[in-house]
Amino acid sequence: MDRIDKITQQWANQRPDLDISSMGLIGRLSNIVFHLTREMEKVFAQFGLNRSSFDVLATLRRAGSPYTLSPGDMLTTLMVTSGTMTNRIDQLEKIGLVARHPNPEDGRGFLVSLTDSGLALIDQAIEKHVANQARLVEGLSPEEQASLNQILRVFLASLESQ
Repeated sequence: MDRIDKITQQWANQRPDLDISSMGLIGRLSNIVFHLTREMEKVFAQFGLNRSSFDVLATLRRAGSPYTLSPGDMLTTLMVTSGTMTNRIDQLEKIGLVARHPNPEDGRGFLVSLTDSGLALIDQAIEKHVANQARLVEGLSPEEQASLNQILRVFLASLESQ
């Protein structure tokens, strides 16, 4: 019995009229997210990054050469507001990891590109990040990982369709 079981048992004792069957699942998912986030932030910090800055650099890197996107293209991937995106780009530009330049297809807009320093940094960071992710899930067999991934895919799709 883990601490989530203890919490749900207490609720079942105190409020037997409530169906708390989902409470354990959501409680465990929340705790897993907390632990994963903490461990991933440690890796990002080794490179002077946080989750937000890592996500912007990784999005540009995944785009492929020339590692350039419009802020709007990044918004769809990162699911943040335009103001948040502007702030993230500003911060990364100040430290020389990204550069803005005019968008030739939209005279009012601009594009964001990884600088050479940004590319070198994200390539180093992604290697450590991937190794860290593998370490974090090594408590599950490959079959368990595949099964959990499929279940979470269905769960996420159900939430995103609501």
